[in-house]
Amino acid sequence: MTTTFTSQPTRPTDPKHWWRTVCWVDDRLAVSGDLPANRDRALAQLRYWESEGITDVFDVRIEGNDSEFIRANSSITPHWVGIDDDGTRRPDSWFEQLTARAGEVLADPNRRLLAHCHLGANRGPSALFTIMISQGWEPVDALRAIRTARPIAGIIYAPDAVAWWCRNSGMTATEAAQQVADVKAWFSRNRLDLGWVIARLRD
Repeated sequence: MTTTFTSQPTRPTDPKHWWRTVCWVDDRLAVSGDLPANRDRALAQLRYWESEGITDVFDVRIEGNDSEFIRANSSITPHWVGIDDDGTRRPDSWFEQLTARAGEVLADPNRRLLAHCHLGANRGPSALFTIMISQGWEPVDALRAIRTARPIAGIIYAPDAVAWWCRNSGMTATEAAQQVADVKAWFSRNRLDLGWVIARLRD
């Protein structure tokens, strides 16, 4: 009889610590949570972003848009690419819009990009993942870099992003299937108790 051992989902220490912490995956790409609702705290967060050298912020929340606030109070350039966090398949148009704008930003070596949603668990990390693979990162390397930098990152829309990128890159059906399978295998090996994380963040 063969016994199969399944790893238990990871529960990161102190999820709230990570909520609005700027988490760098390399020297130009970062991910975090959104600005606080309180104006004074939001201004303090903006100053923090500035101190980190952020030049461009990609906000992917459908339920909020801080662009006007950022323009009025910071030199940071806001980019709003909002989408819902409902767990369904992401449309190609979202990935296309993200990568087109990010490509323009990153063409300037002096600009540094932060992607965020509300909690920085699903949409923001998935957006950053999409940008990373469009910039030449291997999908599994990108997943590993994001989760290492931000332990609460679920990155749940990564399989959709990889499938889109494969179609966009002209890969064969076999090549695309392997890429998606590699991503899903990574998630199986690196399980995160995302429900527990989100509950702690919303507590």
